[in-house]
Amino acid sequence: MRNWFFVGLIFLGFSSCRFQSEEDNGKVTIVATTSILADGIRNLVGDQARVISLMPAGVDPHLYKASVRDLDLLENADLVIYHGLYLEGKMTEIFEKLAFSKDLINVSESIPDSLLLRAGPEAHSVDPHIWFDVNLWKLAMQHASDEIIKWKPEWTDKTQELSKSYQKQLDELNLEVQQKTKQLTESQQALITAHDAFAYFGKAYHIEVKGLQGLSTLSEPGLRDLTGLIQFIIERNIHAVFAEQTISPKAITAVVAGCANAGHTIKLAGPLYTDSLDSPNTPAGTYIGMVETNLKTIFESLQP
Repeated sequence: MRNWFFVGLIFLGFSSCRFQSEEDNGKVTIVATTSILADGIRNLVGDQARVISLMPAGVDPHLYKASVRDLDLLENADLVIYHGLYLEGKMTEIFEKLAFSKDLINVSESIPDSLLLRAGPEAHSVDPHIWFDVNLWKLAMQHASDEIIKWKPEWTDKTQELSKSYQKQLDELNLEVQQKTKQLTESQQALITAHDAFAYFGKAYHIEVKGLQGLSTLSEPGLRDLTGLIQFIIERNIHAVFAEQTISPKAITAVVAGCANAGHTIKLAGPLYTDSLDSPNTPAGTYIGMVETNLKTIFESLQP
């Protein structure tokens, strides 16, 4: 048992009253770990709660470590909602401890194991990026809605109404993605990114996907990874590779340089939004907006 966690909570007890008096507007507070998740939950609860994203826009959840302020937010929240599947890898122990005293929802726990993608047999090797398959994100949001209703039965009618509306929007989004990606697969293009975040996207929409890094941004690409990817790009006449918003473009830039040295000119496009939304009130500032923005970038960069 890590003493720092409990020491931190004791210290934060002296500041929690001040925090609540400054920010509490009378509504219950829901803390969601990422901006992607917070946007989904806002669509489910509407004005019934104040939903806060623990991680700011542009932050990589694979590497994120909870700060003192984060522990304050989590301790004072009425409900904590997280992705699970080890996306918030450095916060796993915190969630385990919070479960003894706090209501938590893991939005991924209802996804059938048969639909999950894995890089190995270990628990942490499951791919957490389920939101890139809109149908899987629908399942996660339906589970979140059901669990929120169990937590607040008095919200049942409104939450069900909001959930139904959001599910319809996601159906429309899914159809849009299917139509655009079909054109790319017909031209034998592939989606190549800095890390392997788009495997669910590739499986759901039948487009080949390759990442220079593994599932987690903690991994580092080697020379063999770089050389093999450059060879694949040249053989398939790929038109573009993509940087990502939360990851340094250094490694993917090396791919572009390697292609150029081999006589193949390729565009560095993006950045794509993978583990975080863009800032609020921007085109990629919502989940649906993020998917549409990524789709537009991918389509325009790869189409013949």
